[in-house]
Amino acid sequence: MSKLRFALALIPGAFCQAPTDPPPILQIACEYGHAAGPVKPYAAAKAAVDVMGMSSATGTPQTWTMELHNNFASVEDLDKAIFGMTPAPGARDAYGQQEDLLTPPRTMIALYEAEWSYRPGDAVRLLPKARYMEVTIHRIRQGLESDFEHLVHLRKLTNESVNLNRPELAYRVFSGAPVGVYLVIAPLANLRATDDGVADVPAFAAAVVDERAKTAPKQAELEIAREHLLFRVEPRLSYVSDDFAAGEEGFWRGK
Repeated sequence: MSKLRFALALIPGAFCQAPTDPPPILQIACEYGHAAGPVKPYAAAKAAVDVMGMSSATGTPQTWTMELHNNFASVEDLDKAIFGMTPAPGARDAYGQQEDLLTPPRTMIALYEAEWSYRPGDAVRLLPKARYMEVTIHRIRQGLESDFEHLVHLRKLTNESVNLNRPELAYRVFSGAPVGVYLVIAPLANLRATDDGVADVPAFAAAVVDERAKTAPKQAELEIAREHLLFRVEPRLSYVSDDFAAGEEGFWRGK
């Protein structure tokens, strides 16, 4: 309940401010294929939210638009503003029914999970600088959230022990997907850091690694499925404020 209260809290700030705290609510629209232009008329609706558009670099060709909301009132205001401007979804294309965790087209509302996030302050500061977005989709069995949270805690301890520079934001899908779906979103300024791999775990963290190894079979029981996706951040599909784009105008406002 406390998590839901946090997600519903009114956080000071408006569209004229760059993000400083993780957005409590994300509304994500997933569509087949790579869109040629903005998928919703945000400018015409004078939307008061930042919207990041992304196209898949791996997996099924698809486009995601990720709206950063402070509360459900913001979600409602935007829905009213753009309803009627957006064309009805077309029929599914040749992909038909997929076996992916989230078969597009789909719209989801997800709530921020502070305890499951890794260095969230760094992650939100990276959003305007992000050129790629790594998304991991977890679907876990009902009633086993606390067990899964323990595994996530061990993973965070391991990351901290090696000072891993890969901040992440975790979200629980509240509506629009099967129960038990979580999204872990890692903004990436580039892909070069991946070349360095992960540093060796120091001796003082060996116990944590051992504990994670012991829980590996349990994780297989907890998770129904897991999927890793890599997206390119697309300015042409995005709608962001000047403050969000500050310092990165060449990317967000370039031709």
